[in-house]
Amino acid sequence: MIAPPEILRVTHARNVCDGATDIPGGASLGHPRVFLEIDETGYVDCGYCDRRFILIGGPADGVDQATLHDHGDGAGR
Repeated sequence: MIAPPEILRVTHARNVCDGATDIPGGASLGHPRVFLEIDETGYVDCGYCDRRFILIGGPADGVDQATLHDHGDGAGR
């Protein structure tokens, strides 16, 4: 498996992603805003941009990310 292109360590289980946090011009250059919920695995991947959100102190924190499966929020887990 390949590690995700971008990893964000977060302190909350509920997160939002629009794919454009670091892009000048903002959300018009990203993707639709989606709300992602981290479950007992400790991480969730955005289905649009593949950003991985890892809960600090959770089971996926400190693990080699290339060993974890893609894990979207909702269908297709």
